Amino acid sequence: MKLKYHRVLLKLSGEALTGTQKNGFDISVLETYARQIKEILDMGVQMGIVVGGGNIFRGISGQKKGFDRITGDYMGMLATVINGLALKEFIEQAGGKARVLTATEMQPVAERYSKTLAEELLQQGNVLIFTFGTGNPFFTTDTAAALRAVEIHADILLKGTRVDGVYTADPERYPDAVKYAAISFEKAYQEGLQIMDLTAFTMCRENSLPILVFDMNKEGNLMDIMRGAKVGTLIHGD
Repeated sequence: MKLKYHRVLLKLSGEALTGTQKNGFDISVLETYARQIKEILDMGVQMGIVVGGGNIFRGISGQKKGFDRITGDYMGMLATVINGLALKEFIEQAGGKARVLTATEMQPVAERYSKTLAEELLQQGNVLIFTFGTGNPFFTTDTAAALRAVEIHADILLKGTRVDGVYTADPERYPDAVKYAAISFEKAYQEGLQIMDLTAFTMCRENSLPILVFDMNKEGNLMDIMRGAKVGTLIHGD
C-alpha cells in the first residue's frame, strides 16, 4: 500500500484522554487511540506523539488558583509525563513498541530526549512519546509539538481534536460555520483562526511543515490520512 506520509508527529490534548470522565483518563479512549496508532505502525509509518496535560493540571490556569506561573508550568509539564506513560502502556498492550522521552532528566521514569536517540528509536519501529513540553515554562505543548516535528523531520504535524477540521467560526457555537478543506498559513493568520498558539504556528510556517487538523475520535481517520484520503483541514504553505 502506498503511503502519503512516512513520518508524522501527532499532537493530542490532555483533555482528549478524559473521554466521558471529568478529568484523568478514560480507559476506552486510551485503548481506541492505541489500537489506531498500532494500525499505522503496521503500515510502516514512523510516529512521534506530543500529548498535553490539561486533564491533570494546566499551568496557565494554575495562576488563577494562586500558583506562580513558572511553578504551574512545571506542574503542567509533569502532567504530560503521566499522560505519556499511560499512552505508552496502552500502545504496548495493543502490540506496539513505544518509548517515552522527556525534555529533562527523569530516570528511571523516562529517557531524556536527544535528536540522535529519537532517530535511532524511530528506525527501530518505536512510537516516540515526547513529554515535559520543551522543558521550559511559558511554552505550550503545541510549541513542543511543532519543535519536535521539525527536529525529527516529520512530513506533517497532525493535530487530533474533537472537531473534524478548521471552521470559519466555532462550529459548536455557530451551526452555520463553514469548514475549510485546506487553507494557507497566510490566510489562516489573517483571519485569526485559532489553530495552534502563535509560536507553534509560526514555527510550522517558517519550516514549511504542513498541519492537518482532524477528528481523532472518529475511528479510521488516522488510517485514512496515511492513505491520502481527504480528512480534516490541511494548513499549508503559500
